[in-house]
Amino acid sequence: MRFQTELIPARLIKRYKRFLADCQLEDGRDVTAHCANPGAMTGLAEPGMKIWLEPNDDPKRKLKFGWRLVEHEDGHFAGVDTSLPNKVLRTALQERLVPELSEYKHVRPEVRYGTSSRVDFLLTASSLPDAYVEVKSVTLCRQPGLAEFPDSVTARGAKHLGELAEMARQGHRAVLLYLVQRTNCDRLRIASDIDPHYSAAHKAAADAGVETLIYGTAITPKEIAVGTSIEHAT
Repeated sequence: MRFQTELIPARLIKRYKRFLADCQLEDGRDVTAHCANPGAMTGLAEPGMKIWLEPNDDPKRKLKFGWRLVEHEDGHFAGVDTSLPNKVLRTALQERLVPELSEYKHVRPEVRYGTSSRVDFLLTASSLPDAYVEVKSVTLCRQPGLAEFPDSVTARGAKHLGELAEMARQGHRAVLLYLVQRTNCDRLRIASDIDPHYSAAHKAAADAGVETLIYGTAITPKEIAVGTSIEHAT
């Protein structure tokens, strides 16, 4: 998925009120950008970090910049916009680029299921069980090469696991797909120290038949795309 507008580099001054970030552009101007990430953003919101912003000229938007990427000192990138993984995955699913799900012909986003919930994608095809796919954006990295989820307590994430487990019990295919928005990670594990309840819910869901898929991303200031499969570390 290519960014709609060419990204521009900046330096982070500070992130605050969860959804706001003060930044300094290369020409010295200070601007405020929208931060589409309600999570903890551990290691991704340190003052002085090089970041990439997407400008817009939409008169309906109060903020004229959106924070999309962090560029680390080693040249690796991290995506900070939690709305992008679903867009990236939708394209990949439609183009059948996820091998485990490539036999499904129809991709429907945001379908109601469970208890007042919407599954990210419902995949269907004749002669195949329906596949309910929930997508989680992963950005936490506390050890070199190791991505972790979640980065904060997530009751909503545990609820989704329970609803996927119920779909599996009903005979459907239920899939939890972690999309790691970092180019410097090749493994993922559940951060049980951060949210023990989510960790227990993940194990219960797996016991009920929920599948776990983990994919990395290829990230540049021009685009984000689904990368290769990533190891599930224990």
